[in-house]
Amino acid sequence: MNSLHIYDVVVIGGGPCGATAAEDLARAGRSVLLLDRAGRIKPCGGAIPPRLVRDFNIDERQLVAKVRGARIISPSDRLVDMPIDDGYVAMVDREHFDEYLRRRAGLSGAMRATGTFERLERDTDGTAIICYRMGKDGPLETVRCRAVIGADGARSVVAKQALREEHVPCVFAYHEIVRAPANDSGTPARYDGQRCDVYYQGGLSPDFYAWVFPHGDTASIGTGSANKGFSLRGAVATLREQNGMAGLETVRREGAPIPMRPRKCWDNGKDVLLAGDAAGVVAPASGEGIYYAMICGRFAAEAVEELLATGDVKALARCRKRFMKDHGRVFWILGIMQKFWYSSDKRRERFVSMCNDADVQRLTWESYMNKKLTRRDPMAHIKIFFKDMAHLCGFVSSKA
Repeated sequence: MNSLHIYDVVVIGGGPCGATAAEDLARAGRSVLLLDRAGRIKPCGGAIPPRLVRDFNIDERQLVAKVRGARIISPSDRLVDMPIDDGYVAMVDREHFDEYLRRRAGLSGAMRATGTFERLERDTDGTAIICYRMGKDGPLETVRCRAVIGADGARSVVAKQALREEHVPCVFAYHEIVRAPANDSGTPARYDGQRCDVYYQGGLSPDFYAWVFPHGDTASIGTGSANKGFSLRGAVATLREQNGMAGLETVRREGAPIPMRPRKCWDNGKDVLLAGDAAGVVAPASGEGIYYAMICGRFAAEAVEELLATGDVKALARCRKRFMKDHGRVFWILGIMQKFWYSSDKRRERFVSMCNDADVQRLTWESYMNKKLTRRDPMAHIKIFFKDMAHLCGFVSSKA
């Protein structure tokens, strides 16, 4: 490629967000270059709601497992089961799922390139020039474009170069993909290939949570923390030991920062728009990001399409407004929940106790499955409010 070639859009980052944006824009008839780094696999539990499968027409063959419930483990090792009465949570393996989405973008007409974004320059007429390197010591390639979507992760290089500096707090996540134990392997029955196990224990994460999630033939065992002095590898080793999974084959290890708050500004007011982790759209408390990344990628594609069609640079800012209108309230509530309930083992114990409530479980699953705060059954919300207050004030025993 050379700087004489101009695309409508260059999408930097080929995760679920960038791949979705590239596919949607290519389907709309735009010339798109999708640039992604080689060998990038994000650490991720891999859970996606049924709404994502429906809204984005995901091939069932990408679902490596269907989870029928969750088990929450408190600091005192108390177990609370949260079954899904009607439906399931789908699990995907990011190594294959992300490539599936990139391949769909390519089949829709997007050009794909493997390389590392280095810098954004400007032509004499102000047109963006994307400079990227193919391989560690490969040649520097350049390409011109009318618009840029930066979907290059929490530590976005696009954001640093094209937008004003903004600190976004992150949790650093680390997991190990292991061969799932066979039914007759002698591994303790705590592992279930149709259940997600979530550990709210300070020894495994002082400010987030740890997990064991099934991926069919493999399992993800991980944790996260914003505490730089906390040993994530040590916590995962402890978790594997506790679950009798220390001797299982380790397929791969991955780590990466996960943003815990949406950025205040996603665009440069001209031709650059951030999306996905680069925009900070990972749900606080849960760390869920795949659905929010993909819907953000879709909104970004629609905003850029409007910019290209009308020349109205204000279209870019409407991407954030639209996302926050749909999901900002959920993020705000989850942020408060994480800050309060994850702050000590005493509070974690009460949080797990609260999750034993049938109304809490039902509304939690309904909101997760549909990706909106459910407004059905207002009396259930009122009951949950008073139960929360009782736990908050210590009027209810954590063993209740």
